[in-house]
Amino acid sequence: MTNGANAPSAAAAPESKHAHSGSAYSGYLYIAASAVLWGICATLGRAAFTGRLLPNSGIRNIDPLILSQCRTSFSFLVVAAWLLPTRGWKRLSVPRADLVRLFVLGLAGIAASNYFYYLAIQKTNVATAIIVQYTAPVWVLLYMIARGAERPTISKMVSVVLAITGIALVIGLFGQGKLQIDAVGVTAALIAAFSFAFYNVGGHYILTRYDRWTVLLYTTLAASLFWIVVNPPTRIIAAQYSLAAWLFLIAFAMLSVLVPFSLYFAGLQRLDPTKAVIVSCLEPVFSIVIAALALKEVVRPLQALGILMVLSAIMVVQRPTKADLVAPIARPVD
Repeated sequence: MTNGANAPSAAAAPESKHAHSGSAYSGYLYIAASAVLWGICATLGRAAFTGRLLPNSGIRNIDPLILSQCRTSFSFLVVAAWLLPTRGWKRLSVPRADLVRLFVLGLAGIAASNYFYYLAIQKTNVATAIIVQYTAPVWVLLYMIARGAERPTISKMVSVVLAITGIALVIGLFGQGKLQIDAVGVTAALIAAFSFAFYNVGGHYILTRYDRWTVLLYTTLAASLFWIVVNPPTRIIAAQYSLAAWLFLIAFAMLSVLVPFSLYFAGLQRLDPTKAVIVSCLEPVFSIVIAALALKEVVRPLQALGILMVLSAIMVVQRPTKADLVAPIARPVD
């Protein structure tokens, strides 16, 4: 970690093609690693809610809303418990304008994407929620092009189409996982998609100014405050979960928020938002593959084709273009 990480970092001088490429490839690896963890957590959640994981612990009775709330809140508590003693409040303080940006990122990005995703699942089904949420690469690309921050290259547009089509195949949209249309559910899924797109764009910007741990501290704080309003802690206490259930919630928080978001933010420091959000499409792919390995679920031929399409999208988008090679990038703030 650099000293004075709470201060905005100056833009670095243009780097060599080799350094730029190395930083970009590490960005792909960081986001792919976060997708692996989210895939593992999807399988863990499925195993818990179907009674396959610690069947006598009461884990299957945990409300999905409480699961979302606890994973964010516990992550904030761990980050705060680590950063406050090691850095001190003064080094973690940020100007008011940036504090507002961080809170908006936590609320409109992380908290909203989780809340509306679960609402979409409740009102429609998993297939509808996933395919609509993962239209986020389209919105990110359109926004970045409209702002003039990225060029509408053929590789990016092809990658977006491949990624979304691949996800549709992975979740079985053209087989058993038919879309379930509901006005509230589809609207919620669209809001989740916009939120997902927002924290890719907004996160990329703020991570050029602050290190990922400072960003994680304030965004999880904002999300935790949001969940306290939506679901007061008294409701969680009233649920009277067992010790095993609480340990599961803590472990799930580390695996689903703290570690993967720190990895994802590290990737966002090194990649432009469009590339980052396309690589994030690995999450449903890993969810299917890990479930197949751990829960003995069958991967159908169309799902296998979808996996290949998502991997192809990532291979296409990571190929450096002429603009990528000459454009200077800001050195990540670690």
